[in-house]
Amino acid sequence: MPAQTIIGADVTPRQLDLFAKLIYQRIGVSISPQKITLLSNRLRRRLKQTGLDCYDKYYEFLVKSPASHPEWENFLQEVTTHETYLFRDQQHWDWLRDTFVPELAAACRAGSHPPKLRIWSAACSTGDEATTIASCIADRLSPLNAWKVEILGTDIGAGAVEKAKKLTFGDRAMHLVPETYRKRFFAPVAETKEFTAKPILREMLRFQVHNLLEVLREPPFDLIVLKNVMIYFDNESKKQVLNNMRRLLRPDGTIITGPADGASEFLKDFRSSQGWLHRAPSKV
Repeated sequence: MPAQTIIGADVTPRQLDLFAKLIYQRIGVSISPQKITLLSNRLRRRLKQTGLDCYDKYYEFLVKSPASHPEWENFLQEVTTHETYLFRDQQHWDWLRDTFVPELAAACRAGSHPPKLRIWSAACSTGDEATTIASCIADRLSPLNAWKVEILGTDIGAGAVEKAKKLTFGDRAMHLVPETYRKRFFAPVAETKEFTAKPILREMLRFQVHNLLEVLREPPFDLIVLKNVMIYFDNESKKQVLNNMRRLLRPDGTIITGPADGASEFLKDFRSSQGWLHRAPSKV
């Protein structure tokens, strides 16, 4: 393949197609031709870091490298990174606090649900969403110490997962956190503008690397949150991801997606509402 030296140029349509196929084969994410400038900007950063002088050389480097090579992690992290912050999409957290937790507590009192709660924050990036979930649970599930709460955050990016494990967030990530929650659940980090989660949240949370196209080896969950990720998947990838998830959902469990993710088409036996809330049948 001839190398093409680039200085600030976008990838060609041929190069876009090659990189798009690599990304799809690895993580099921589709890169449309309309993303050519975005992809080019992100690939340029990898060229700078690797010292390679053109897209073709970088492509050849990736295809000749084993999946365990660190550059694969850098590449996928670069092309899938998106902005995230705590308490994004307020209606989801209102539902979690005002409907999900009270119904769960009532079921426990009635003897139809044990005092155990398992939640999966899938494609959690740097842990903002999982930490938001933990904050809502800590606020509304009472008495919290009578429950065993496990919140698992997963992401394909090892770098994002390592950052999530620190549970420390800057001003921008914290800008929607209610002031009462800041005081109760977070502590300021000395000499910085960051906040770190207190033990009441940390005890619920754990993080690990996971590819959504693969089966997660975990006990069933009461709630799975996968928001604004499947907009990048084609129908075949969406079907595979959601089938993986429904196998890990308790009867009557719930999946939250983004309203534009188009999940309802693949969860037709679920009770779906508002475009983002999907309740499983009694037997999944």
